[in-house]
Amino acid sequence: MKSSAKIFAVGATSAALLLLSACASSGPNSGSARPVLYPNATLNRVGPAQGQQEADACMSRAQAAGLAPTQSGNEVGRRAGEGAATVGVASAVGALITGRGGEGVFRAGAAGAAVGGSAGAVSGAFHNDRPNGTYRNFVQRCLGEKGFEVIGWN
Repeated sequence: MKSSAKIFAVGATSAALLLLSACASSGPNSGSARPVLYPNATLNRVGPAQGQQEADACMSRAQAAGLAPTQSGNEVGRRAGEGAATVGVASAVGALITGRGGEGVFRAGAAGAAVGGSAGAVSGAFHNDRPNGTYRNFVQRCLGEKGFEVIGWN
């Protein structure tokens, strides 16, 4: 592959990853989602701006109670470890099957572990922003007690 083709491939890959990460960090299944209020009597009476202020207040109360909008354990590390183990073993077994013994098996396993760990870390980064159901339930209940109806998150 020529150097200009390599540069293009790296640039295209970087742009695709950036676009995917932007998509992964927004929308109804992200930690940055906000409650969508149904236009019931309460919302019609106070107006959308006041409804959003009430939603902000409920979201702040949830965080003050120790709840986070996302469940972000150590997904990146867990997936990196899974990827390293899976691809490392698969590469070593492949080296044994194709007849590369001794040091060839070790090299194949190490290379596979590096590739698998990298792929797992990237995968974990995309799955690290899961919404916290308890946080959302808290916010919905808080808004419900104020007369609002949450019909979803966006």
